[in-house]
Amino acid sequence: HGAGMAGAPIFGNAAAWGPRLGQGFDALVNSALKGKGAMGAQGGGQFSDLEIARGVAYMANAAGGKFEEPAAPAASE
Repeated sequence: HGAGMAGAPIFGNAAAWGPRLGQGFDALVNSALKGKGAMGAQGGGQFSDLEIARGVAYMANAAGGKFEEPAAPAASE
């Protein structure tokens, strides 16, 4: 997302992220998990769903989103 390769919205670019933000957090996370366009599933890496969701929140919020960062599930006793 740093260079906007293959149509990816550039990090921090509110105009590029605006239409995507309008789709909602769940849709953004789903695209990140399953892949979209030239971006492979999980951005091509091996990450937990929580890590992906936190990354989505970080990038979206840098472009004007107001998404809450997902919290880790409480540890079971």
